[in-house]
Amino acid sequence: MARLVAAAVLLAAALPVAGSAPVLDGLRGKARAALDRGDGIAAEVPLREAVRNGTPADAVRDLVGEALLLEGDRTEARRWLTEGAFAPDTAGNGWRVRGRLELAEGNLQRAAQAFDQALRFTPDDAGLWVDIARLRFSGGEQAQAIGAADHAVRLDPNNVRALELRGMLVREQYGLRAALPWFEAGLRIAPNDKALLGEYAATLGDLGQYRAMLAVCRKLIEVDPKNARALYLQAVLAARAGKTELARSILLRTGTALRDMPAAIQLNGILEYRAGNVNLAVEYFDRLSRMQPDNLEAQKMLARALDRLGDYRQILDRFEIVARQPWASPYMLALVGHAWERQGKPQRAAPYLARAAQHGVRPFAPLPSGAPLGVLGVRYNEAPNFATNVLPYVRGLLEMRLNGEALAVATRLRDANPGASEAHLLVGDVRMLAGDTTGAIADYDRAASIRYTEPVLVRMDAALRAAGRARDADGMTARYLFQNPGSVQAMKLLEAGWRREGRGADADAMAQVLAGRGQG
Repeated sequence: MARLVAAAVLLAAALPVAGSAPVLDGLRGKARAALDRGDGIAAEVPLREAVRNGTPADAVRDLVGEALLLEGDRTEARRWLTEGAFAPDTAGNGWRVRGRLELAEGNLQRAAQAFDQALRFTPDDAGLWVDIARLRFSGGEQAQAIGAADHAVRLDPNNVRALELRGMLVREQYGLRAALPWFEAGLRIAPNDKALLGEYAATLGDLGQYRAMLAVCRKLIEVDPKNARALYLQAVLAARAGKTELARSILLRTGTALRDMPAAIQLNGILEYRAGNVNLAVEYFDRLSRMQPDNLEAQKMLARALDRLGDYRQILDRFEIVARQPWASPYMLALVGHAWERQGKPQRAAPYLARAAQHGVRPFAPLPSGAPLGVLGVRYNEAPNFATNVLPYVRGLLEMRLNGEALAVATRLRDANPGASEAHLLVGDVRMLAGDTTGAIADYDRAASIRYTEPVLVRMDAALRAAGRARDADGMTARYLFQNPGSVQAMKLLEAGWRREGRGADADAMAQVLAGRGQG
């Protein structure tokens, strides 16, 4: 019905005449304007009608495909983009849209092939280089993604998508504060751009600039009243202010748009836990833990909700294996210990409670591999350059104390993916477990130069302190906290480091800040 209404409005003017170049140029120009403002239907309907009236389909194939992709109709977009050729002067955009379609469906190799074809026709298209940067980032080639985004900005310093992506990559590489100028530059060019407003608001919120974030969110809702991201950010703000019911009501307005977003799942779980709906909280945290099995924070929240529910048997079934690990947190150890106490078995509880009471730095240790080494080896040999096969195999090798083989496997992955921060982290982790602190620091430093995230920070902090470079660790972590002032992890690292160094007053002040954030 919406398309029929759109057609009635859009076709009031005279239809283009087949073969008329000026009319065709005008038609394409209007379609491009509609696509640029995010209105796929306004672009699609007149183009289809023009084809019915004699305009060659190849002359508009790229734009119809792009409109359908914007509308989310990938099946029909694929039909248009593959059932014929592109007119020569539209081939660059046509192959670019083909690449975006493949990227949206997770076909990274076919996306790369399509973008390579597009480069033959439009090598200096900044928008194409933005798409190439997104492809590279999706494929784990983070350093190459940064290079492609830089090239896009050099080609067209006013390209809003290039500025947006560069800001997102700078945020990962250097921190929140460093990203703001990129988003602000884009908004000076396109003040109503929904994607830019969303990234800017999220970054302001993570910086703790909540008033500014709220102002940007309100602007975003003016532009797009049903924008799920703006609603989510406002829900986060309400939750941080302790307004649980307000946060829940705002989040409900997003419908199913954020159903598979991990951060939204976590927020839903926290809000239901606060509201006393512990069964619902367990469902959210359980789903998050299954989506992200290595997310220790999600495991902790699930265990806490099960404890409040009194489901001690499930705590033991799911988390005793975690508590047995040498890196288990005091909180998880205490939960498992208390679960055994409530099951009437204090002798089973005692070792966990004793470990929970211990202070000091937890040792480096690999996460469980989850399968026999032989099985992991078969999977690895099938695809030795894919992290999903390499990581469990390395863990299995480390469990068997085959450190040399683990290092060789991890190094092969890193050498095959030199632009992936995580590949350098993996080699650094293996070196740390083998006692090669100096080598680990070098790998972590390379990882940080590509993507400086909290997992990198935690490893760098531990490695520097293990090497006797506590002052360097303090300086590095303080700089990270300046760029990312909401990082609880950085605060905890500084507080623990200062306390070990005898800087009691500084440590106490940071502990007060953490307590104010509910992290006492």
